[in-house]
Amino acid sequence: MYFQRTLKNSIRCTGIGLHGGKKVYLSLRPAPENTGIVFHRTDLNGALIPARVENVTDTRLCTTVANADGAQVSTVEHLLAAFVGLGVDNAYVDLDGPEVPIMDGSAAPFVFLIQCAGVVEQSLPKKFIRIKRPISVTTENKKVSFEPCDHFRVTFTVDFEHPLLSKQGVGLDITETTFIKDVSRARTFGFLKDLETLRANGLAKGGSLDNAIVIGDFRILNEGGLRYEKEFVRHKIIDAIGDLFLLGHPILGHFKGVRSGHGLNNSLLKKLLRQRQAWEFVEAQPKSRLDVSKPRLDVLEQLPSYAGVSDGNRTALALSA
Repeated sequence: MYFQRTLKNSIRCTGIGLHGGKKVYLSLRPAPENTGIVFHRTDLNGALIPARVENVTDTRLCTTVANADGAQVSTVEHLLAAFVGLGVDNAYVDLDGPEVPIMDGSAAPFVFLIQCAGVVEQSLPKKFIRIKRPISVTTENKKVSFEPCDHFRVTFTVDFEHPLLSKQGVGLDITETTFIKDVSRARTFGFLKDLETLRANGLAKGGSLDNAIVIGDFRILNEGGLRYEKEFVRHKIIDAIGDLFLLGHPILGHFKGVRSGHGLNNSLLKKLLRQRQAWEFVEAQPKSRLDVSKPRLDVLEQLPSYAGVSDGNRTALALSA
């Protein structure tokens, strides 16, 4: 992937917000080179919110970005991770509400949308952030770090005090293939015992077995069980990839997370930006142009169809040239 990428076509869908529980219409549109990912609140006089670390305003259970006027969008991490996984640098994301729809709780529906829209290379080369020196943030028993690496790698470890969530660790070199195959379908998860408290605090109003793994005292409540071995830590990798894209550029480096969440991920990004000697911009050296606008059939076959409708999370697809 030498050149920047955007979408070939616009595509739209609808779903519910995980925390607000309200129906949201979402559209993904092509954007010019060097635009990055920009959220567009169509219900707030077209307010624009760039997906950048300096715009992060809340990291409780999800990542929220806002502009100077207070217009905000939450739960951005799964969609951002899908853009990273498919190498999309530039896109507009139209929303008529304050939250990206949760879909099935993973990044797979957004991968499906992007593949259906098509991806096309643009005229300018990609610009990467290359990690030059190790950097870390630690708090209590949690830690996040970057280390130098000539490609993008993510290693994550979780350890919950629960019989079903003993220590799990996964490390992956992140490519389009590994992202789609090994992590994209991993769903967000939560504990049944915490649900009442979350809803009392105005959170998880849209949560259900259709869009999250629900963990009881001794079993998984979802009828189909898990999609992956170690699905919990694989979902944390999705969250981390999405959070890291708030730097505005793809990364050449090794991210390591130990029991971290959105808040600690964001702290690491802010520390990295303050320590300018720890990183540098690197521009790709293109050799040729490649039109990748046609959907990858082998990729689409790995994903379930999201063009249907389910009771818990209504989804519709539409393409426009």
